[in-house]
Amino acid sequence: MEKFEALGLRKEILKAIGDLGFVEPTPIQDKGIAHLMESDQDLIAVAQTGTGKTATFGLPLLQKIEARDEYPQMIILSPTRELCLQIAKDMKSYSKYLDNIRITAVYGGTAISEQIKSLRRGSQIIVGTPGRTLDLINRGKLKLDRLRFVVLDEADEMLSMGFQEDLTEILSSSPDDKQTVLFSATMPRGIKTIAKKYMREAEEISVVSKNATTTRVTHSYFMVSARDRYMAVRRIADMHPNIYGIIFCRTRRETKEVAEKLGQDGYNVDAIHGDLSQAQRDHVMNKFRNKSLQLLVATDVAARGIDVNNLTHVINYNLPDDDETYVHRSGRTGRAGNSGESYIIIHSREKSKLRRLESFIKKPIELKKVPSGDDITKAQLITLVDRLKDAKFNEKQLAQYLPEILEKLEDLTKEELIQRFVATEFERVLKDYSGSKDINIDPSSRDSGRDRDRGRNDRGRDRDRGRSDRGRDRDRGRSDRGRDRDSGRSDRNEGRFSRDRDEDRGDRDDRRASQSWSRFFINLGSKHKLNPKTLLGLINENLPNSSIEVGKIDIQKSFSFFEVEERHAGELPKGFKGSEYKGVDVQVEPSNPFPEKRDRRIHKKKSEGRSNSGKRGSSRRRD
Repeated sequence: MEKFEALGLRKEILKAIGDLGFVEPTPIQDKGIAHLMESDQDLIAVAQTGTGKTATFGLPLLQKIEARDEYPQMIILSPTRELCLQIAKDMKSYSKYLDNIRITAVYGGTAISEQIKSLRRGSQIIVGTPGRTLDLINRGKLKLDRLRFVVLDEADEMLSMGFQEDLTEILSSSPDDKQTVLFSATMPRGIKTIAKKYMREAEEISVVSKNATTTRVTHSYFMVSARDRYMAVRRIADMHPNIYGIIFCRTRRETKEVAEKLGQDGYNVDAIHGDLSQAQRDHVMNKFRNKSLQLLVATDVAARGIDVNNLTHVINYNLPDDDETYVHRSGRTGRAGNSGESYIIIHSREKSKLRRLESFIKKPIELKKVPSGDDITKAQLITLVDRLKDAKFNEKQLAQYLPEILEKLEDLTKEELIQRFVATEFERVLKDYSGSKDINIDPSSRDSGRDRDRGRNDRGRDRDRGRSDRGRDRDRGRSDRGRDRDSGRSDRNEGRFSRDRDEDRGDRDDRRASQSWSRFFINLGSKHKLNPKTLLGLINENLPNSSIEVGKIDIQKSFSFFEVEERHAGELPKGFKGSEYKGVDVQVEPSNPFPEKRDRRIHKKKSEGRSNSGKRGSSRRRD
């Protein structure tokens, strides 16, 4: 605590962080607290997840709050409600020995009326998500005229989730003389734009290289066929009986499916995703924090704000869409001086992405073998024996039952007793792994992925070879709807739309020109990094069993329009129900459908091979 004391923090704050077990500041805390204690200059801090950012801005700014004045003096903005609640909880812990400090968390997904009541009672510190914070400002319930501090936590994530307009509106409507503090794991162009426009000669500090991950995390990967991905997770969990970790999935649908399967197979697991209410999320997270759950299955967005220091493992059910997301995932383990493991489950077609990820994180990713049935049984047995040896029990309480127990077991030898005990304890393990096969793929084998998948209706065969007629085999294998989503390949958006590439282009264009189309609205646009190819990927993912032809695509800033064949119009709203994209709940609905046939001008444009985005798509997109 001597180093925290040297930073000039009040004794009440020092006592509070002492209760929390703080010993000495992390590098970002050492630099950030010193700056904010001594200066009113704006601050940009580049730091990864798990480096102690909340205390970095929370401790010194708490010291500057005027407790006698009950108006909002500080706003802390975060990308998700989970992180919002976690920050509010931390700030309350830091301020528990300070008199009259009130903190209000404001976020969507819950009644705004209660949050308004809390603001009326008076709060000096507001922790909120951008959307709900702006809503309260526009309603006149959150006053900014006396605001002194604004903190943007995980600013890069807020931008990637489409909150840039909300952030700029909040910043532009707040006092010019406020002190702005911005925390970000990376510095994309949008962050630099905000800093240039809304911050005054900001000091910049950084404690890690741009793409570094914590040195306490070991990175490994397992290579299996896509169909064996779930079995790989089970074997990893069984190989580590004391596992306490998070399984990351790409979509909420996948999250639900994996958690449901694991639960049915007897694992102590639950899921957290965008379809849960706040009360349900809190219930799941409380169970996870107190270790009533060993495994939590989560989407990246839902996992924001999870602050658990003793996780042993992070399992990537598939590679995330971008490398920075992987850094955030792996940063959930290896915290507070503990070591951790980050596992990735991939198939053979993802080897190039893995090499790129290694370059990004500046660390090797080691190949590991998915454990065999014998390996798992041995690991479970050793854990059981250790648990028996270390077991603590009440000898006096057991004494009254012991004579009868010994009498019943007197005919058994020591070896027979151990055999029966092990057979009883390991019934599931022995049953599941008796005669189990090796599911590993040799990454050095040129045909590894193709050979394993050939038995599944030959799907993916031509895509692996890179042949131009890959669409034909992909159509034959369309029954496995998870294939392209699991592959994570950027070209997945080209798949599953029926077509015959051998057909004469002119005849195909004539047929398109005579079709009927329905127009749809989607609440995603260029600010969400949506483009025609990613839109087709979303359609592919949410309607995996349909062969849908897509027409004109019109990408706007905050929303977009697209056309599909009229006969498929009823499938889209149902297919997209409950889906999400980069943290946004996706809404798809009809928008002035016009089923009339296209005129010859459209046919002329199509024959010229141009789309509204300036290039042809391979998924039958009309122009």
